[in-house]
Amino acid sequence: MRIVLSLALVVFLTQASLAQVTHEIFESFKLQERRNVSYYFPEDYSPEKKYPLVVVLDAEYLFDQVVANAKFYSRFEGMPEVIVVGVEQSKDDLRWEDCAFDEVSGLPSDKGKQFYEFLGMEIIPYLDLNYSTAPFRMFIGYDITANFGNYYLFKDRSFFSAFISISPRLAPEMETRVPERILAIDQQIFYHLISEGGNSTSNSVVKLLDQNLKSIDKPTLHYSYDEYPDANEVSIATYGLGKAWEQMFEVFKPISPKEYKEKILTSEEPVFKYLEDKYAMIEELFGFQKQVSLNDIMAIYAASKKKDDFEALKPLSDLCKKQYPDTMMGFYFEGEYYEELGEAKKALRTFEKAFGMQEIDFLTKELALEKIDALKADFGF
Repeated sequence: MRIVLSLALVVFLTQASLAQVTHEIFESFKLQERRNVSYYFPEDYSPEKKYPLVVVLDAEYLFDQVVANAKFYSRFEGMPEVIVVGVEQSKDDLRWEDCAFDEVSGLPSDKGKQFYEFLGMEIIPYLDLNYSTAPFRMFIGYDITANFGNYYLFKDRSFFSAFISISPRLAPEMETRVPERILAIDQQIFYHLISEGGNSTSNSVVKLLDQNLKSIDKPTLHYSYDEYPDANEVSIATYGLGKAWEQMFEVFKPISPKEYKEKILTSEEPVFKYLEDKYAMIEELFGFQKQVSLNDIMAIYAASKKKDDFEALKPLSDLCKKQYPDTMMGFYFEGEYYEELGEAKKALRTFEKAFGMQEIDFLTKELALEKIDALKADFGF
């Protein structure tokens, strides 16, 4: 930490005076200049939790919108709380210097190289070292700053896991380079492309990028595209940011009816594997184990019944015993598992255990008693 701070940073920010949003002067060694930077921290920030990091360029226009989405979705839509850092770029047209690219090679100009290192070697390391950040990092930009985010895909491992690219002004050949880089990278990548439509040369290139990304068949790419023909170059950010934000954190949210119908019921893999994969990805991306929601448990239970996948009931029951130990859920599912196996005595004993525990959701003592009485009647116990 001392090395990074001595080489790169003089930041007037202390945790003792932490507020939800702070605006600070960041003295950059890489840029050899001072930059206005804004930070958002959740009100209940705790070092015991992990927080995804969202980097926002064009902060004068986008920072407040991103923070509003972060607060709304974390409160109502089941996504994790995040830390947001925004870099202001409107003064003296800094955005054009920061994100400029060579018109022939399509690569960042000299100032662009410095700005690339400013984000990757100063801003983000400072936050990683001083705050409890998760592995998941998101980049958000508009127009030329949106294009700049693509350069972080040019490493063997991308510095960012997620990109929201709002009406990007693409550098030469970026419509093919971005898909090529995503194909070459061995990590989860979330990419949301937003366009205001129209038939301009710029939009034609963006649509070509969309076509090329849609053609990629790779389970680690989570790509989505939205076009808003009625939006203009100013309103496009407002039109697209909310939906893009929702898409980015889809994996963290509880299983939706659409997800249940289109992904779980249509999958040829064991039902329980879907739940395992979902929560393994959450842990990989966000750096912590999320408790499996009751909604998701009931979705997997319903799917196991719908698809006659009774083998899913055993691992599901084991999971419930660990995460909902005081409820009857784990033993009830285990009892149904033994029923399906034809092991009536084991099923009876297990339902009796479930009867003695707390009710939860649709699982009631009356339901367990019905199972017990039916087994006794059928097998003469």
